[in-house]
Amino acid sequence: MQGKPIVPGRAEGEALVSAEPLSFWGGYDFHTGEIIDRRHPLSGRIAAGRILAVPFTRGSSTTTAVLLEAVRAGTAPAAIITIGVDSFFALASIVADEMYAKPIPLVALALEDFATLRTGERLVVEEDGRVRNLGKRRK
Repeated sequence: MQGKPIVPGRAEGEALVSAEPLSFWGGYDFHTGEIIDRRHPLSGRIAAGRILAVPFTRGSSTTTAVLLEAVRAGTAPAAIITIGVDSFFALASIVADEMYAKPIPLVALALEDFATLRTGERLVVEEDGRVRNLGKRRK
C-alpha cells in the first residue's frame, strides 16, 4: 500500500488497529504504553513498540504532550498510521525528533487501504510512505 509520509521514517512491528479515533489525554498511559480509555475498543492493549493504526486523534493538543512523554519514556508506538494528516500526531513526532532524536514515523493511508489493516499483522512502514503487510505474526 502506498501512503503519504507525514513524518518519514521506517518501522516494523505488530499492528494494533482500530476504526475508532483515540484520545491520548486520559486514554494512553505514557508510563506503560497501555491504552487506558475503557470505552475504546483497544482498551487494555499495549501500543508501545507497535504500529498503531487509528483514523485520527480525538481531543485536544494534549495528545501531543502525552505522546511526547511516551517517546521520552520509551513507550510510544513504533509508528502511527492514520487516514489523513493529523496535526497532533505530526507535532509530537516533529518535537520528539528535535528533543530526543526519536521521530515517530507517521503515514496517512487512503480509507480503503486503512480498512484492510488487522490487529496482529506484522507491518513495515517505509520512509516513502509504503506500508507492507508481512502477514500474521507467528507464535
